[in-house]
Amino acid sequence: MTINEDRLKKLILDASLASTADIETAEAYGREKNMTLSDALLSLGKMSESDLARLHAYAFGVPFVSLIGEKIPFEVLSMIPEPIARSQNIIAYKKNATELEVAMLDIDDVSVLDSIKKKVALKILPRLTDTDSIKQALAQYRKSLQADFDVILKKENIAVDSLHIQKEAKEGDVSAKELAALAEDLPIVKIVDTLISHAILAGASDVHIEPTEDALIVRYRIDGILHDAMSLPKESAAGVVARIKVLSNLKLDEKRLPQDGRFKMHNEGQSVSFRVSTLPTYFGEKTVFRILIENSKGYTLESLGFHGDALERIHHAMRQKTGMILATGPTGSGKTTTLYTMLDMLNTPEVNISTIEDPIEYQMARINQSQVKPEIGFSFANGLRTLLRQDPDIVMVGEIRDEETASLAINASLTGHLVLSTIHTNSAAGAVPRMTDMGSEPFLIISTVKTVIGQRLVRRLSDSKEKSVMTRTEIDALGKIIDLARMLELLKKENVIGPTATWENLPIYRPVQSEEAPDGYKGRVGIHEVMTVTTTLKEMILKGASEDAIQEQAKKEGMMTMLEDGIYLAVQGETTIEEVLRVVSE
Repeated sequence: MTINEDRLKKLILDASLASTADIETAEAYGREKNMTLSDALLSLGKMSESDLARLHAYAFGVPFVSLIGEKIPFEVLSMIPEPIARSQNIIAYKKNATELEVAMLDIDDVSVLDSIKKKVALKILPRLTDTDSIKQALAQYRKSLQADFDVILKKENIAVDSLHIQKEAKEGDVSAKELAALAEDLPIVKIVDTLISHAILAGASDVHIEPTEDALIVRYRIDGILHDAMSLPKESAAGVVARIKVLSNLKLDEKRLPQDGRFKMHNEGQSVSFRVSTLPTYFGEKTVFRILIENSKGYTLESLGFHGDALERIHHAMRQKTGMILATGPTGSGKTTTLYTMLDMLNTPEVNISTIEDPIEYQMARINQSQVKPEIGFSFANGLRTLLRQDPDIVMVGEIRDEETASLAINASLTGHLVLSTIHTNSAAGAVPRMTDMGSEPFLIISTVKTVIGQRLVRRLSDSKEKSVMTRTEIDALGKIIDLARMLELLKKENVIGPTATWENLPIYRPVQSEEAPDGYKGRVGIHEVMTVTTTLKEMILKGASEDAIQEQAKKEGMMTMLEDGIYLAVQGETTIEEVLRVVSE
């Protein structure tokens, strides 16, 4: 189901959903990437999928429905079996004696409508919806995680201790053969499969499986915060750990030393990779695995949270043919996603792009990606040395973590390559002393490092947020950690607030709990600082200036710090000041 692009443009302009300039930009981008206007608008973040779906519904005279936050009666939802609902993107959400209303992404799919009509013997009323509505409705097919496990444990009558595993595990006498048999036990397989599928469904980035004295605790990290997910019987611990070890190709009978492994699986059309780590603890082995959704596309710098001068600085850096662009921040702050987004923008037939990573988190077409394998001597340094003999134009190094890798990255940028990499520091300004600590000479740093991005991830407010203003006490407290006058000027410069706005009447937003977002937050967004290494900063680096001095000079030259960027997002209703202060420790 498509709309003529001229008509689509007219509908968009009539509804004031995008400007003429936005449409022209999207058309140019679409021609370059061979995309439709709709896809280009979505990719550039100029319009939301929901707005486009509503336009299509209006154009074709079909009602649009949003299922966000809607609790669908299970007897209605289950009228369309879950596999069909997932594969065809169709949800039954309302019925009466003679009619069934269904929400779809494509109302032209007549064959699906006919088959459902025959099955339910009701008149089918198709409605247009968006992907988020479909995803949320599909989640309602699943019972709670604890309920699923309770059914498994009861139905299978799991009795792992009948194999004397618990007793023998404590004594260290379980053979690899016995553990392998236990890992293939049907109840154990179902427990691990259910645990993984629920973690993916919940949007967890990490899963912690922790043995205690009397239970096996499962916790999910969602939007950067750990939550208790469920508790399993202590007897299941040996089997669960053994199953994960089998999947990860780890040694089953090695319990005294930590182990690291990986495995991959397909879940509802997605390719998902898992990085696994085991650690011996007093009550048994703790297992943690990180969930990485592969083939993730569609990010833009704007959708990651970049804006204004910071966005212009990155675009300027990406136009350079040589030099280094560094992304800094702690583990899990979104550095790799930022670099991948930049690579996607740089990825054209005219350039050869090669990467050395640990691990390869997203697979990208036409980019040569290599996986570090330290166990066979294939390190970042060795990999980068080889990449430079492969005639690359652009090189991405997953992380600069030692003197040799830093030296090679600097040499690569000096010899005609654009190098992108990450480095673990707390701020953009901290990248310079960190590289100095790793043995890089200041004169080489200023010759190569062009732009440094510092970033963190903050939780994004859900749609149920409420608008408010700060009290005098809150304004005074904020004034102790940030320059209020400077922040107000930055907000006015970005046209976020009017020229006469003051802190007393500045709108802020607060979280509101809902069934969809129990703590009032859903998803995360980046806060950033982008430092361009200017002539003045180069002179300061040569003189050995401190991180604080470099940061102050960068602020004078127009850099918005991460804390200031967080306040910017809070005023726009993306997050809260409390969340920004939680993430950015000053």
